[in-house]
Parts: sequence; structure tokens; C-alpha cells
Amino acid sequence: MNQLNINKHKKNGVNIIDIKNVYIDDDVKIGIGTTVEPGVHIKNGSQIGKNVIIRPNSQISNSVISDNCEIDGAIIRDSEISNNVFAGTNSLIRDGSYIKKYCKIGNLVEVKNSIIGEKSTISHFSYIGDSTIGENVNIGASTVTCNYDGEKKHRTVIEKGAFIGAGSMIIAPVTIGKNAKTGAGSVIRKDVLSNDIVAGVPAKSIK
Repeated sequence: MNQLNINKHKKNGVNIIDIKNVYIDDDVKIGIGTTVEPGVHIKNGSQIGKNVIIRPNSQISNSVISDNCEIDGAIIRDSEISNNVFAGTNSLIRDGSYIKKYCKIGNLVEVKNSIIGEKSTISHFSYIGDSTIGENVNIGASTVTCNYDGEKKHRTVIEKGAFIGAGSMIIAPVTIGKNAKTGAGSVIRKDVLSNDIVAGVPAKSIK
């Protein structure tokens, strides 16, 4: 059955590099011009757009990947990816996340139950959980949204244009305002006003 599915997709203009080393469920849809490289699994009714590049060992389950994306060894489950998104090696996007257009999700990033705004970047080694991220936000490497207090999970909001320094710890619930900046290694326990600059442990305004 898998071989029949693969042959069907190839006839429809999908470039499958190694037909013996790809698994595609029969309810999956893939757009013309998409390339599927070896070791890829696409399952559970996933929908893949046109001209997508799915690099080796990517796993996509019950998700939508829109046109012109590059999935580079990522795991994507129960989520939606808009046009022109890059998802890096060993990244994990799961649990109803929505990644909007032109975003970059770096290597070893986990995004869980979150909305990531257009043209935002999340660098490698970061965890973004239960969060709403605005457009044009830069999140530095090793940033963590600390969303669980031992009893309940809380949301983080990072508004448009904010810059989150590498190694920031964001203790939810908290809102970081538009165009605000956090210094590297900061621990943010309280809301940050728009256009403010905070740094330190705990983070305080230094503007």
C-alpha cells in the first residue's frame, strides 16, 4: 500500500528521492513540486503544500504544511505551518501550534501550543510553550518560557517587535510589550512595558 501511495504522488509531480525509504499514509495530500527526501514519515491526514522541501528524517503527523516551506529533519505534530517557514533539525512543533508566514524555527527548538507571528525567529535550543508571539520578534538561543508552576500551566505573550536576549527565562504568566528588549540571561517575572529594556536576575528596567 505504501508503494502505491508513493507512486501516486510521483505521478502527481512530487519528487520522492528514495521510494524505498519513505512512508506516506494513504490519506496524505502533497502538492506539486514538493521534494521528499529519505527517511521521511508523513502520517494521519497531513496536508503538504507546493514546492516544499522535506529533508531526511522529518516526521509530520496530522499537520498542515503550506507552500514553499523547508522542513529540515523536524518533527511536526497536530500543528499548522504557513508559507515560507523554515523548521530546523531536531525541532519539535506540537500540540496545536500555529507558525505564521516567513518564520524561522531553529535547530533543537520546541514549540508547544503556541502561535508564532509572521517573520519571527526562534533560535536554537529554545522552548516556547503556551505562548503567543507577535510578528517580527527575535527570540535568542536557549530562551525558555517557564509555563508550569507545579499545578497549572500559564501563557506568555511577547508582542510585536520584541527582542529576547539569549538565555532569557520568562516566568509565565507574563507579557512583554511591543519593541521591548531583554538582556541575555535575564529572568523575567513581571510584565515588561512596550519599548522598555530590562536585564538581570530578576530583570529590571535599565532604560
